[in-house]
Amino acid sequence: MTKVRTSVPVLDLSTARSSDGSFNPEFIDALRDATHNIGFFQVVGYGGSDNQAGELLDTLREFFARPVGERLLLDNRNSPQFRGYTRLGKEVTQGRADAREQIDYGPARPALENVPEDQPHLKLQGPNQWPSAFPQLEEKAMDWAALMSSIGDELLSAIAVSLELPADYFAEPFSGTPAWMGKLVHYVGTGAVPEAGSQGVGAHADYGFVTLLLQDEVGGLEVKPYGQDEWIDVDPIPGALVVNLGEMLEVATNGYLMATIHRVTAPPAGVDRYSVPFFWSPRLDATIDPVPLPEHLAAQARGVSDDPHNPMLSNYGSNMLKGFLRAHPEVAKKWYDR
Repeated sequence: MTKVRTSVPVLDLSTARSSDGSFNPEFIDALRDATHNIGFFQVVGYGGSDNQAGELLDTLREFFARPVGERLLLDNRNSPQFRGYTRLGKEVTQGRADAREQIDYGPARPALENVPEDQPHLKLQGPNQWPSAFPQLEEKAMDWAALMSSIGDELLSAIAVSLELPADYFAEPFSGTPAWMGKLVHYVGTGAVPEAGSQGVGAHADYGFVTLLLQDEVGGLEVKPYGQDEWIDVDPIPGALVVNLGEMLEVATNGYLMATIHRVTAPPAGVDRYSVPFFWSPRLDATIDPVPLPEHLAAQARGVSDDPHNPMLSNYGSNMLKGFLRAHPEVAKKWYDR
């Protein structure tokens, strides 16, 4: 019988490697348990400048307290890349509005001029939208993205080693132009978006590789491991990162690694919550082949938890676009005729 988990483990990334540079076996064992049995864990000891996490959250609070007209200048309906400002209640999960507003951003690159009709996901490459009147938002967010990219790369190397593969096994899909994505999120209290009810974000799985989440002290994140009916609260740890895996790793490992379902409950009425999810993801054109698991790990693979309404795709860009089209129907209608 599967053990019911009541909390997610906390791993110290500063202990990940031994003095010779190789991964510490104890860290790898703890990582393997977390990624296979829960799909979520928290990370401390990941570096960064002094109080970088706290300063980023303070910058978010200041930005979302500014006049809403400044945010509307960044309306994501003007971006085929789904970048910029999503108005309150306009992102949808499981067909229902979420009680949040946010800025979406990614690598700032020129949009492709000629996108093949059969590869619409390549339209996701392009520029960001940032507030000219509040330049510190871009500065802090992009500095954070650089830090998270390095941590995502390190964790993916450790995950490869935990699967008894070379540390650079997943490196090629990320070479050149990884299509990472960041969000700067403001959740509003229950009742502020009537159609959302208590849904901050509805139950879902992420569609990339590795998600790194900075959350403030308010809480509300809940996860539901494979085969378990009980939800787990992910209690905030100041400065820690919450880590979970996306659908690409579930597909590649035939369910040995799981893209665990999670949700966010909106904070109480009158309370604000801020978070910064970062999705460490490969190139838009990357197609992920099945991972050659050793026999004893392959025997523990549970298969892909697919459903006909949310198929998991092996091409990253297609999987990413699928998620965006479902979550942002107004942008999808304008730029993708969906």
